[in-house]
Amino acid sequence: MAKNKILLKMVWGAVLVLVGLGVFYRIPQVMPKIEAMEQFSSAVFFIRFCFYLLGILLIGGGLKRIYDNYQELQNHNPQNHS
Repeated sequence: MAKNKILLKMVWGAVLVLVGLGVFYRIPQVMPKIEAMEQFSSAVFFIRFCFYLLGILLIGGGLKRIYDNYQELQNHNPQNHS
């Protein structure tokens, strides 16, 4: 795989991690607004669980993409120090 593609995938992984962190940052600000809506008041715990799960999946997926592509980059450019 071309080095530029690997770097682009690593950047995409970093974006996924940042979006996941953004989800965690926004949950405390958004939940009171959702709780105020009557049609969602009975499902508040499920909605909160889904938001946290979404954040965890985004962060986990981004970290996996960064790790996998970092390994690919290391295998693509071996450093010979001998």
